[in-house]
Amino acid sequence: MLDFSTEKEFFNQGYKLIAAIDEAGRGPLAGPVVAACVIFRVDQVISEELKQINDSKKLSLKKREALYLPIKQAFFGVGVGICDNQTIDRINILQASFLAMKKALGSIKLKPDLIILDGGFKIPNLSISQKAIVKGDEKVLTIAAASIIAKVERDRLMIKFHQQYPQYGFDQHKGYGTKLHLERLKQHGPCLIHRLSFARVLQK
Repeated sequence: MLDFSTEKEFFNQGYKLIAAIDEAGRGPLAGPVVAACVIFRVDQVISEELKQINDSKKLSLKKREALYLPIKQAFFGVGVGICDNQTIDRINILQASFLAMKKALGSIKLKPDLIILDGGFKIPNLSISQKAIVKGDEKVLTIAAASIIAKVERDRLMIKFHQQYPQYGFDQHKGYGTKLHLERLKQHGPCLIHRLSFARVLQK
């Protein structure tokens, strides 16, 4: 079970307002990359319900959906940023992930003293202090909360895309390179939301 201990360490260092950021959708062959940001203050209360938060990849679809609204209601700001497949193809997936994170942060009026984010890289060209935490979505409650928001938002987008392109099964695999997805790609070729810069999309 995740707790608020890492966040308390940062508050003890003097930070008052912190943003936790994570993204969903770096690996898929289709669809956008989606980042989410949650803002929390030194007086943030972690309810019993929020203690159920974990890395989104370790939670069921039902559990992620159940936690989505409580997270949005509990934190002082929640933002989402999206970069589509065309942007990913143009600037590469890492830079698109950073751009989505900036969009998520920019969608919230509050300006944090510190950004904590999952992974080994800091967001470039930001004046705010940052701390990148490897496997942060597994270790830090607020980063895990951001991962849930990002995952739910992206899954919902992919279900909408399934309605446009039902032949690919996006409602099942969400654009990831599953056996089903690769078979459908061979049958139908890529559609308008596929990432053409990803080699597996154009494999024959």
